[in-house]
Amino acid sequence: MEILERPLPKPSSVDYASARVLEALVEGRLAVEFLERGLVRNAAGKALQAWRALLAALLRLELDKLMKVANTDEERKWLAERAVPRVPTTKMKFLSQMLGEIGYEGLIFATSTALDLHDYQYHGPDPDMVLSKYRSKEEAAYDVLELVAEIVKRVEGLKGRVKWSGELERALEELRERLNQSRSPRGN
Repeated sequence: MEILERPLPKPSSVDYASARVLEALVEGRLAVEFLERGLVRNAAGKALQAWRALLAALLRLELDKLMKVANTDEERKWLAERAVPRVPTTKMKFLSQMLGEIGYEGLIFATSTALDLHDYQYHGPDPDMVLSKYRSKEEAAYDVLELVAEIVKRVEGLKGRVKWSGELERALEELRERLNQSRSPRGN
């Protein structure tokens, strides 16, 4: 499948969440492909990017609810102008907590895993666990697959909430298939 890179729609557009969901699926597929090639640190980076894209889609879909739970006008402005379009790495836990306040359970755990993988991407395996939470590449590879599986599960739950296209369906099916192959005993 050939996917041509194109600019994201404006965060205020109804197409924005769909575009970010597609990005999450494509980045997830790349994470699995990198694992298959033994490129665990690259896979960790792609898993983080996939999770960030999914968070951006959720933030956009729930922006009205998030505006109501934001404490100040400054926080509301930051949500609309910075958080949704950029999803800063340093604020991913905070944003996951905000989404948790409006009913998204378990995001904080997946976000913590994504951030641990981000550390692994830069520092690699760390037997002393000072710079990375992973002693070995196998531990990191396991979490990459678990995070990608979580992305698939959450995207499946968004089918009725985003503008769903044949491209999204194909990307989801390809990722599901690739993930199943990688998680099966023969795929390892």
